[in-house]
Amino acid sequence: MNDSDPVLLDEVVRAAHDAMLASDWDRLRLILHPYLHWTAADGSRLRGRTKVMDRLQNAAPPAEPVAVELRDGQIYRWQEPPNGRFQQQ
Repeated sequence: MNDSDPVLLDEVVRAAHDAMLASDWDRLRLILHPYLHWTAADGSRLRGRTKVMDRLQNAAPPAEPVAVELRDGQIYRWQEPPNGRFQQQ
């Protein structure tokens, strides 16, 4: 597995975003790296899968990211679009 493979990156991002939209937290937990770095649309930053999961469970799903990094096949960095709007369910 090559974390820089664009096909793999796209598949992982789609799976994560789909899990967020479906509120499938068990599936999402497996996709997110334990030491995840998350940058929200307003520029605030969270570190750690637990903190990010808590935020996601208590907010509208984010837009698809503008930047992502994988580590060990899991999402290690996720950056929401700056001043992006949350998607409506």
